[in-house]
Amino acid sequence: MHELSIATAIIERADEMARADGTDSVSAVTVRVGELAGVVADALSFAFEVARDGTALAGARLQVEQVPAQAWCGPCAEEFAVGMPPFFWCPRCDRPSTELRSGRELEITAIEPAPATA
Repeated sequence: MHELSIATAIIERADEMARADGTDSVSAVTVRVGELAGVVADALSFAFEVARDGTALAGARLQVEQVPAQAWCGPCAEEFAVGMPPFFWCPRCDRPSTELRSGRELEITAIEPAPATA
């Protein structure tokens, strides 16, 4: 399950980013995961819960924003869903697409600091 290594990397990077902003603990991390990134969102969420123990993200939740795969057809200027399994043939002009516009993302987009305790 490679999602565990991805979750560990997310935790390490989120911890670095939080500390750089002067935050000691994090309550949420938001990631964008493309449809073609090869990551199963449920497995990533489970792995995140396992890997976060003993870190500054011990109480954090993972929010996954799934990004659909979209391709672009230059000859007819059509953007279309690629789907799963991916099909890169333009539904409008019946030609293959050579440009993937989205769907391979795997990035942290937000880190929410934990509320300060008094």
